[in-house]
Amino acid sequence: MVTRTPDLSGDATDNTVQLHGRVSSSPVERELPSGAVIATFRLSVPRARTPMTSGSSQRSDWVDCVAWAAKTRRTVGGWSVGDQVELRGALRRRFYRAGEGAGTRLEVEVLSARRARARERPAESRERTAE
Repeated sequence: MVTRTPDLSGDATDNTVQLHGRVSSSPVERELPSGAVIATFRLSVPRARTPMTSGSSQRSDWVDCVAWAAKTRRTVGGWSVGDQVELRGALRRRFYRAGEGAGTRLEVEVLSARRARARERPAESRERTAE
């Protein structure tokens, strides 16, 4: 089998992120000082076995995500911790002011998203709901 190295010499660029994982922090909507409204949440994504991760006991990566568009904010706003979701977006570094200083965040700007499966409730909880 021949592995080809991609040609990175051209002008073509791509910043596309596709993630499949579980919501690990509830989405929170807030207004920025600029007036923009965003929804932020964290996604837990299982680690694939790679040369870098083969010696690690860490099984997941946690990825900070942000939805800027109203439709996407509404979609992620209905998610709960434990939901299995799929999203597409772009990797972004965002700069902000915090008190006297400035800060930076690396996050995924969510451009499209869907819930693949709602979190499973424990059987005991389902029985109480049915009563």
